[in-house]
Amino acid sequence: MYNKIFPPKKIVLANGKVVVEKRSKTPLILLIVMIAVYYAAQATGFSFEVIFKRIHEFFTIILQMLQPNWGYISGILPELMVTLKMSFFGSVIGAIVALPAAVLASSNIIKNRILDSILKTVLSLLRTMPTLVTALIATYVFDLPATAGTIAIFLFTISYVGKLLYEAIENVDMGPFEAMESTGMTRIQAFRYAIFPQILPGYLSTSLFCFEGNVRYAAILGYVGAGGIGNLINETIGWRDYSSLGMIVIMLVLTVYMIETVSEHFRKKLI
Repeated sequence: MYNKIFPPKKIVLANGKVVVEKRSKTPLILLIVMIAVYYAAQATGFSFEVIFKRIHEFFTIILQMLQPNWGYISGILPELMVTLKMSFFGSVIGAIVALPAAVLASSNIIKNRILDSILKTVLSLLRTMPTLVTALIATYVFDLPATAGTIAIFLFTISYVGKLLYEAIENVDMGPFEAMESTGMTRIQAFRYAIFPQILPGYLSTSLFCFEGNVRYAAILGYVGAGGIGNLINETIGWRDYSSLGMIVIMLVLTVYMIETVSEHFRKKLI
């Protein structure tokens, strides 16, 4: 069937020999993608008609958000500080714990295959768990919004930094490490002086980058009761108070921009 729709191209060489050119799989791939898109649209109830009819509501909300309620700043700052505290504390503790976790997951440092496989599996499971789900579970367990948000960020940071870190450790030059071991140093001492200096710039850069992302993630944790500025976002959307929502977004964007600017400056110094 495919050969009939997309027949192979025949090329006649100078000596008269006929060569069949290898068929491109691009048409088949495009056909599969189009079929998948069609059924995905059917399953989700996607409709261009609804979009065209309701798109003006989107711009109505945007226009209201572009008229921010400046008097709402006093109510934003306390929750914004809670968000920053959750992000900072969870990121710092998570990055610290990620270091030994990454070492234990590195097959070139830990020769126990069972141990490094278990650690890699745990880091993978933590990484696949959505932060919102983790925060929701922590909210029920600890019944403290800020604590739940911090724990969710803490677990995500361990999985993110730990994953990148153990990959960096497994790709370092092991020559200095083996040389120090041969002089009588323990594996911990050899790691400290031979491998840690190699991975330190990347470790710090990754931790800073993760902190940037955690500030953004923490902003939506309020939807599951994990505290912070997400509570205000949830409330303003529920009350259709889009001018106050616009003020929240402005403050959040400015905060994230300043953090990213400072973080990028330090990351460039580390590279």
